[in-house]
Amino acid sequence: MNLEARVAAAKVAKYATDESGDTIEMVERPRGGLSVVIADGQRSGKPAKAISNIVTRKALALLAEGVRDGAAARAAHDHLFTERRGQVSATLNIVSVDLLTRTLVISRNSHCPVYVLTPAGLQCLSEPSQAVGIYARTKPLITELPLEPNTHIVIFTDGVLEAGAREGSKLDLPALITQLLSDPAATAQSAADGLLSAAIALDRGRPSDDMTVLVLSIVPQADGDSTRRLTVRFPIEPV
Repeated sequence: MNLEARVAAAKVAKYATDESGDTIEMVERPRGGLSVVIADGQRSGKPAKAISNIVTRKALALLAEGVRDGAAARAAHDHLFTERRGQVSATLNIVSVDLLTRTLVISRNSHCPVYVLTPAGLQCLSEPSQAVGIYARTKPLITELPLEPNTHIVIFTDGVLEAGAREGSKLDLPALITQLLSDPAATAQSAADGLLSAAIALDRGRPSDDMTVLVLSIVPQADGDSTRRLTVRFPIEPV
């Protein structure tokens, strides 16, 4: 069976903040496949963006050179730890479609769980892991999964996890993720948009923190089309 990877993200900045402290970037792997890196810098706005940029740029550069995910995550930690002398932190997630090993690789340095939905059910990767930048010996938690059809990985930053906290409510993430991705018409983008919209709604339309959602789906290739495509929507604010 021919497969294809579909990657979609949706993100918003904290309410009344000009710039999101979350950074999400994608790179092709030199031996086949792609990797997506998500970092959430400490604080919010431009200071947080500077921190998350340090982390993502280091990880991306190494992944593009063929460095393995775990080593790239550790190097990103070491770089931030050295650059900021252990005084600031960032959460870091890397998810890769590795065509050399025919696996999905998930690297976590975050207190936020990662959800994996397969035909066998929903799995929550929630083992505690340390953010990068603070402790000298920090390393990621690595999960490797077979590259199989109808596998969906959902990653998000803590603005989504904590949505509704100030109103005394919380997202039922397992139920919502299952609902969004079980719809026969669902796409990676519709699932990312749906989860982000639900989080914003719980914060009454004013996100209390930066929010980023990533959905990576491995699905059967329906039409045999081998063309690779990338679509981006990036709102430009008026001057």
